[in-house]
Amino acid sequence: MSTRIGFGVDSHRLEAARRLVIGGVEIEHDYGLIGHSDADVLIHAVIDAVLGAAGLGDIGQHFPDTDERYRDADSFVLLAATGEIVYSAGFGIVNIDSTVCCEQPKLAPHRDAMRLRIATALAIDADAVNVKFTTGEEIGFVGRGEGIAAFAIALLS
Repeated sequence: MSTRIGFGVDSHRLEAARRLVIGGVEIEHDYGLIGHSDADVLIHAVIDAVLGAAGLGDIGQHFPDTDERYRDADSFVLLAATGEIVYSAGFGIVNIDSTVCCEQPKLAPHRDAMRLRIATALAIDADAVNVKFTTGEEIGFVGRGEGIAAFAIALLS
């Protein structure tokens, strides 16, 4: 058995009066992320990590923002499709580790729901998904509350 590691990163700007969806979970907040799809920064990072580990490109190749089919798309659905792509290529997902960087809102109360949503989309056990949170310590676009970033790594076998 061989193992492969992939890395994913994503960031989106915040805007007033938009839905905030992170890790497949809608979070009550005055600001939401701007993007072609639902702008789920965490799921987008996970998609790139999984595709990268399999050597199958990136989110933009499979779900381009130039394709109207993906306008306002539910990233949970895109992640499930990514799982199917990776499994069809003969890979299994061992685990996912991720970090979301944002100032507000506090995301820790949503950790278990995010882990479960990601695991469900990828048809893996929730224990194989880790989600962590940090702030920008008032530095950069995250620290100024202008946007949210996420990082993920995936181990495939």
